[in-house]
Amino acid sequence: MSALCDYSFGIEEEFFLVRPHSRLLAAHVPARLLKRARAQLGDAIESELQQAQIEIASPVQCDMAQARRQLGDLRRGLSELAHEHGLALLAAGTHPLGQWREQSQTDKPRYRRLVEDFQIVARRSQVCGLHVHVQLPDGVDRVQVMNRAMPWLPLLLALSTSSPFWDRGNTGLMSYRQAMYDEWPRTGIPDFFEDEADYDAFAAVLQRAGAIADAGSLWWAIRPSPNFPTVELRIADACTRLNDSLAIAALYRCLMRHLSQRPAQAPPCNAATRRIIDENRWRAKRFGLQADFIDEHGNTEPALAQLQRLRELCAEDARQLDCTQALAGLDDIVARGTSAHTQLALYRQHRESGASRANALKAVVDWLLETTVAIDSTV
Repeated sequence: MSALCDYSFGIEEEFFLVRPHSRLLAAHVPARLLKRARAQLGDAIESELQQAQIEIASPVQCDMAQARRQLGDLRRGLSELAHEHGLALLAAGTHPLGQWREQSQTDKPRYRRLVEDFQIVARRSQVCGLHVHVQLPDGVDRVQVMNRAMPWLPLLLALSTSSPFWDRGNTGLMSYRQAMYDEWPRTGIPDFFEDEADYDAFAAVLQRAGAIADAGSLWWAIRPSPNFPTVELRIADACTRLNDSLAIAALYRCLMRHLSQRPAQAPPCNAATRRIIDENRWRAKRFGLQADFIDEHGNTEPALAQLQRLRELCAEDARQLDCTQALAGLDDIVARGTSAHTQLALYRQHRESGASRANALKAVVDWLLETTVAIDSTV
């Protein structure tokens, strides 16, 4: 196997299905849409808890350029099929005009159990994320690598923010999705387990007690995947621009290689470590790339400075994995901001021009719909 495949990866993107004329979420989605999508695009297409959501899951990848082509094709193909059913595809952590009380849940046993178990928490779960899987070499303990990756999670969130609006209002947060997702149990920053055996023992305790069916119900911001031999990043908002998804996936992949190959560089961990990471996650939720992150000594570091430090740290990993071009997408994020920045700028622009709040939000939705399927020709 080539060096490029040593850290194979997969990308999962969640989308909203929208009625383009009203810009509202589709309250009911015809079952034949999912059937046609799976028939034409393959098993990469999955349903979600809410009927108005759908997921693209890439095949296992070894090359960022190939991943970009496949995900671009999947976005376009799914968008075309949705259009044939009077719907449009929208990528963002939240839908600016979405109202959870108007939504219907997908009628599958798993989703019925979620709604029965979690009630309003499940019914309110009208959010979309970006998940990235990276497979580590044989013999590398996934949980130990996960532990070393956790201080970087707030930065990865800040790079992806796309959910400043909720329930037709400006939340004042760059990622309200993360705040809403905190309603669920077993989410957020995980604890520091000693290794995979320790992690599995904890999951087994919850299983014996009937709290969870399996480790798949541990929905933390990062976790050892219960279904694949990967470490799964789950903290990121769904990215409106495909290039942003790929840049974040490339950075996470490089980080996984860097940490796997340098176990001796594990930072010290004490009782405050997890709480400091969670404090920084709050700062990323609130301020995005304008956040100042803190360390255990009370020092602060701007998010953009931390990003530059991480890129320098992983420069050799980027070369080895041929991720340099994909990582250039991070420069675009820094230059023009995330989806949340653009959404807020458009909203302010239309409000200052005299538009009503509803019409300003419609303009935001129009940009989201257009940009979701505006696939560039570059990696």
